[in-house]
Amino acid sequence: MMFKQEWSDVKTDQGDLVLEALQQRFQQNTHRHPGVDWAHVHARLQNNPEKLKALHAMEATGGEPDVIGTADAAGTCVFCDCAAESPQGRRSLCFDAAAWNARKQNKPENNAEDVAAAMGISLLTEDQYRTLQQFGEFDRKTSSWVATPPEIRQLGGALFCDRRYGRVFVYHNGAESYYAARGFRGSVSV
Repeated sequence: MMFKQEWSDVKTDQGDLVLEALQQRFQQNTHRHPGVDWAHVHARLQNNPEKLKALHAMEATGGEPDVIGTADAAGTCVFCDCAAESPQGRRSLCFDAAAWNARKQNKPENNAEDVAAAMGISLLTEDQYRTLQQFGEFDRKTSSWVATPPEIRQLGGALFCDRRYGRVFVYHNGAESYYAARGFRGSVSV
């Protein structure tokens, strides 16, 4: 299984460009992170180069990551893909390696779980997806795989979400399926 990993090694100048993009998006979308200061986010990123690498991967694949709040009293910042549609560079993937291996014909390039792991991010859960939707209308034309409970996955299914008719919907599909308009959104905590 192959996947383009032009984002795998972040050079210093690339890290600076990613930080600039993150800061600009952060400042343009303050409604996503009320009470969170950029200096706090910047300091956390400077102390976590692996997380900056993951954010670079999110940015390079079209995710437009932004802070959507903090996760705990210590001020852990939660970044999430905030692109209007499922990230372009992460579409046409089946759900996981087992689904990819089960396909006998027309295999996609890779699968969402392995790509997320390679990027250093996690697929959004259904709850995280619903939280993201509080900050805008995402996936109005696309859909995104989400983390799937083991009991559903054991039966061959996987979950995906989208937004239609002003509502968030959760659906199921065979985990081996893939579509040009379905990708995945991820998150990383710093």
